[in-house]
Amino acid sequence: MNGVGLRRGDTTVLDSVDWCVERGQRWAVLGANACGKTSLIRVAALYDHPSTGSVRVLGEQLGRTDVRALRMRIAFVSSAFSDLVRPDLAAVDVVVCAINAALEPWWHAYTDDDRRRARAALGRLDIAHLADHRFGSLSSGERQRVQLARSVMTEPGLLLFDEPTAGLDLAGRERFVADLDTLGADGTPMVLVTHHVEEIPASFTHALVMGKGRVLASGPIEETITSASLSEAAGIDVTVERRDGRWSARATP
Repeated sequence: MNGVGLRRGDTTVLDSVDWCVERGQRWAVLGANACGKTSLIRVAALYDHPSTGSVRVLGEQLGRTDVRALRMRIAFVSSAFSDLVRPDLAAVDVVVCAINAALEPWWHAYTDDDRRRARAALGRLDIAHLADHRFGSLSSGERQRVQLARSVMTEPGLLLFDEPTAGLDLAGRERFVADLDTLGADGTPMVLVTHHVEEIPASFTHALVMGKGRVLASGPIEETITSASLSEAAGIDVTVERRDGRWSARATP
């Protein structure tokens, strides 16, 4: 992204954002509510177009490429996705639809080999036994793991996660964090949008901290996630610590 701005009416959502995610990098995007995190990731996922600036994703220039085809090379996992899926759809169908970045299996034709690959993707996340279960009958954690299986179904060139642990309990969150650590071992770039530093896997390499639509700090994670940067983003004094690769933050007394 170069000089990316996004306006909705009289509101500036993103303001002059410069950001580059390279192969092999794993980014955490942090900031307070309404700071522009989700808008940023939606631009990266090609669902929103910026008002100003330029965006290149996987070598393609936004505005000069077929975004429908390019989206098939991007895995976009969001806590809001579950609300879009028909509850009585089988988990295996949710996963196989990733081939066409679709929500319904009847929109396209799928082969037996496609469905075998979808079941293998579920097996990779240790939930092969849920393949024929109705998506709406699954727990929040199970639905998120189905989304993860969907994300690896097409061997994407970019993995994007928008607050994927929202609504999960501690056990579900920790299992999801562990799953993220195992993804992208081939160097596929990954971006995680989150409110909480505790949700950042130990394998993540870079961070971007946002405030009011602007980039406050960006770069290698140990240089970017600091008490100073998170205090500025949160609007309160924050103390940040790292232990065994995992982060924690608390308000400074």
